Amino acid sequence: MNRRNTVKSLLAAALLTTSFSLPVFAATEVAGVKFEDSISVGGKDLKLNGAGVRKKVMFKLYALGIYLPEKKSTVAEVLASPGPRRISINVLRELTSEQFGNAFMDGLNDNSDKGERNRIVPQTMKFGEIFAQIPGLKKGDVLNVDWLPGEGTVCHLNGKKVGDTLPEVSFYNAILRIWLGDKPVDSSLKPLLLNEK
Repeated sequence: MNRRNTVKSLLAAALLTTSFSLPVFAATEVAGVKFEDSISVGGKDLKLNGAGVRKKVMFKLYALGIYLPEKKSTVAEVLASPGPRRISINVLRELTSEQFGNAFMDGLNDNSDKGERNRIVPQTMKFGEIFAQIPGLKKGDVLNVDWLPGEGTVCHLNGKKVGDTLPEVSFYNAILRIWLGDKPVDSSLKPLLLNEK
């Protein structure tokens, strides 16, 4: 083997070794927002179940991803999923706290029966107080709404915790149904979040 072939072989071996030793981080891109295919929440690995864009008329409001311990394809499976969960909202256009709060309440009311709404009133009011503290959401803001078993619903805006921890899983599931319920806020988004083909 001549010197040139030896150098080529060594370079090829080095590249091959490097490619195996570097971690591969896959991501799903939606409207310019990258959702990592796996993340850690509450010390547990979660997988991106699905992601899509919430549109109103012709405006893109936010990109949303749902993370679960294992991928699920039905609403019932998502709501019954054990362990931590995350709803990640990436804002694509400026929204006032009033706009976001009203849309939240409309989605909650449209997808919860009266009895359930009555049971979660205290947590709904506390959740509303969170948005009363925030003047609005700007393009590029990231709101993560996590379910942590043994703790409750925890919200982080741009990595900073906002508001109190809300203990009932029924409240977290009511939030999920805003996008996954029988009357989702955006019917084209629901199948994307459930990773339907």
